[in-house]
Amino acid sequence: MPIEILLVEDNPGDVQLTRIALEDSKISVNLSVVEDGVEAMAFLRKQEKYANVPYPDLILLDLNLPRKDGREVLAEIKADKTLKRIPVVVLTTSGAEEDVLKAYNLSANCYITKPVDFDRFVKIVHSIENFWFSVVKLPSE
Repeated sequence: MPIEILLVEDNPGDVQLTRIALEDSKISVNLSVVEDGVEAMAFLRKQEKYANVPYPDLILLDLNLPRKDGREVLAEIKADKTLKRIPVVVLTTSGAEEDVLKAYNLSANCYITKPVDFDRFVKIVHSIENFWFSVVKLPSE
């Protein structure tokens, strides 16, 4: 059964880099992508066109999103008894201490600043995948 990852990212270039990085994975991954926080919450709550999507095993969340930013999405996920167990990896361009602190205060599982270099980006995505799906024990529901 493939691992379900939800990528919440509005930058098409970063979406493509993530897809490329996951393509040569040793693990079978199904990547779903939404472009803003409103769509992310609709996906996670299985609303409308997302009624039949599986819950993700991991969420990769950008902070700077249109309509509803990643901080709001993170707060909503962690306040929801059904969703709060899903690990959320903040993957964003901001390295600002204020953003890091706020993300952890909102119960992010980890915070990673996106590198601009392609090879480093791919390495980071592989590290995320390896850690969350080879090292960590996740709940089955």
